[in-house]
Amino acid sequence: MNKKITCIAATAVLLAGCASAPPPEPAKPTIGSIVRLDPAFDALVSKDAQIEKVAGGFSFVEGPLWRPDGRLWFSDLLANKLRSVTPDGQATVVIDQSGGPTTAPPGSYVGSNGMIADKDGAVLVCQHANRQIVRVDKDLKMTPYLEKFEGKRFNSPNDLVYKSDGSLYFTDPPYGLVKQDDDPAKELKFNGVFRYAQGKLQAIVKDLSRPNGLAFSPDEKVFYVANSGPKRFWMRYDVAADGSVSNGRVFADVSDEKESDVPDGMKVDSLGNIYASGPGGIWVFSADGKHLGTIKTPEPPANCNWGDDGKTLYITAVTSVYQIKLAVAGAKALYR
Repeated sequence: MNKKITCIAATAVLLAGCASAPPPEPAKPTIGSIVRLDPAFDALVSKDAQIEKVAGGFSFVEGPLWRPDGRLWFSDLLANKLRSVTPDGQATVVIDQSGGPTTAPPGSYVGSNGMIADKDGAVLVCQHANRQIVRVDKDLKMTPYLEKFEGKRFNSPNDLVYKSDGSLYFTDPPYGLVKQDDDPAKELKFNGVFRYAQGKLQAIVKDLSRPNGLAFSPDEKVFYVANSGPKRFWMRYDVAADGSVSNGRVFADVSDEKESDVPDGMKVDSLGNIYASGPGGIWVFSADGKHLGTIKTPEPPANCNWGDDGKTLYITAVTSVYQIKLAVAGAKALYR
C-alpha cells in the first residue's frame, strides 16, 4: 500500500471514530448565585452545586411537597390551583380551585398554600379562600379537617408541620383575607400558631404579627417560626414533653435587609441546619442561628422542601420552581 492510500485509510478510520463519538453535552446555564459566608457551608452545598430551573410561567407558587410517584406538588396561589411537576419540568394541574371557590378580586392570595403528607397517602392542604385545612385523599377528594378555633373561622392557614408524636402545628396569618387584619370577615383577633393533638386544638403562640413558615429541629427540642412582617425575623422556642412551647426568642432578624422579600417557608436538614426563604434567597443557618450562606434564586423564594433522593432542595419562587442538589439529606417527615 503506497503512502497516499495509507493516508486515506487512516483518515477514514479517524472520521469513523469521530462520527461514533457522542457530541459533548452543552453546559447548563448558570442561574442565580450562591453566597458562601462560612466554611461550614461547603459541607452542605458543594462548590460545584448549581441552581436549576425546573418549570416556570406560574402566578405565585408556594407549598412544595414531594410525592411518592416522583412528582412535586405545589400551590399556585393567585391562579387558585394545586399543580404538580416532574423533575424534567412537565407540569400539570392536580386540583382546580384548590383554595376553594371565591369572589375575591384578581391578584388575591386565594389558592391553596402549604401542604404536608398525612397518613395512608393523603395530604393535608391549607386553603386560603375557604380558610381551613382540608385532607386530600388518594382520589383527590377534599374533606374539611380543621375549620375553626373556639367557634371562629381561621384567618387563612398558611404552613404546617407534624411532630413525631402525630401532633400537627400550623400558622394562621391573614394573607388570604383581601384586607388582611382590617378585613371585616376576620373573626380571630390574633394571627396565631396552633397545635392539634388528640382532637384538641390549642393556640400556642398569639403574639406574632405575621407567623408564617415553621419547622422542628431533628431532636424536636426546638421549634422555629418565621415572622413575615412588619418586622422580619425568625423565632425559636423550647419544646416541652407535652408539645407546648416556651422561651420564645429571635434567632435571626433581617428587618434591615435591603431586599423586600420576607421570612416565609423553611425546612431543616438531618444535621439540624435551617433552610429559610428570606430576603434575596434561601438563608442557611446553623442550629445556633449562624448565617452560613445564601442560595440566591433568580426570583424571591417563598418556600422549599426536600425531594428526589432526599438531598434535592426544591424551591418555589414567585413564578417558577427551582432545584439544587445538596450534600446533606433533609430531615425525614413523619409521613412519606
